[in-house]
Amino acid sequence: MKQLLKFAAVVVMVAPLALAQQGRVYGDNAGGWAQEINGTLGAAKNLRVKVESGTVKVRGGAQDVNYNIVNRSSASSEERARRQFEAYKITTSLKGDTAYITAEWDGDSPHRFSSQFVINVPQSLGSVKVETDGGNVEVEKISGNVDAQSGGGSIRLTSIDDEINAETGGGNIDVRNAGADMTLQTGGGNINISQARGKVNASSGGGSIFVDSATQEAILETGGGSIRVTTCSGRVKASTGGGSIDLGDIGGPVEIETGGGSIHLTSSKGPVRAETGGGTIEINGAPSVHAETGAGSIIASIFGGTAGRSDSYLETSAGDITVYLAPSVKLNVRASIEVASGHNIRSDFSEIAVHSDGGDWGPKTVTAEGSLNGGGPTLKISTTTGDIEIRRGR
Repeated sequence: MKQLLKFAAVVVMVAPLALAQQGRVYGDNAGGWAQEINGTLGAAKNLRVKVESGTVKVRGGAQDVNYNIVNRSSASSEERARRQFEAYKITTSLKGDTAYITAEWDGDSPHRFSSQFVINVPQSLGSVKVETDGGNVEVEKISGNVDAQSGGGSIRLTSIDDEINAETGGGNIDVRNAGADMTLQTGGGNINISQARGKVNASSGGGSIFVDSATQEAILETGGGSIRVTTCSGRVKASTGGGSIDLGDIGGPVEIETGGGSIHLTSSKGPVRAETGGGTIEINGAPSVHAETGAGSIIASIFGGTAGRSDSYLETSAGDITVYLAPSVKLNVRASIEVASGHNIRSDFSEIAVHSDGGDWGPKTVTAEGSLNGGGPTLKISTTTGDIEIRRGR
């Protein structure tokens, strides 16, 4: 008798939850059918969401974990819509300190069916993990770490204090106000990052990458899109298969590589390496520069001081090279034009002597050499055909 009473008590407790899972079904404004499910899972420290289809939105700021789920069907009748709703099995539970929400199809998923999961949680959650096979993911205002994965939808993360890991098969990734390290990967979408206070590691199969502000290092890679960084206090490594790269003020060393796009850098407190298969290169301020392009011009500014100083090398196969040198910089300068017919080397520094070899009957070569302020690291400047200008900077 005691066992029977216990079983009856369990049934009484579970039954309301089971009824709530069915939700109410009604006709929507689009001419289809909707099912709405609401529930509360109580206090939790972690959240795990795994759904086969649907958009997932997780919002911090609630007292406990509660959810609103809306499924929509374009079936021709309410009866068919209800069968579709029943086939999408949604389960919610609280196990220990972790809340679980899962949804999977009993059979194949129908066409013209959509779901949206809105989950309100305490901001103090230690971790959030969201997986969806194809929908979008949004997570905001979470103190713990966030792991977001989508088969092809977009991912948007806002005000996440701990580590971030986000991966999508092809959608865009947008991260704002992140307090720790992040790893972002998309098969082909764009990546936008603002206010990153940890290390940034972002890659895209072909989209563009934009970083507004980062306080530590940033490693950025895309198969063919452009890369732009406004400010970064640490090291930056940026590479693209063919797009342009535009970097602002960088507080550490810089490595830049593009298959054929242009390169622009406002300033760097560390040494700079920049390579492009055929675009122009413009480095407006760095202690040392190693720049190579297959067929574009180079403009570089090298300032004085000792921090980050090393040899510099500027080379292009077909293009002009202009370098600005701070008056106090200590360098040994060597410059050459291999095929100089119609081209020359011009210098603002009397210490740099210009020489020419060859004459009217053969290729003319022009070279220049000299030491500035007693000499120091070597600056080598080379172009196959083009002008070289060595100017006095500020």
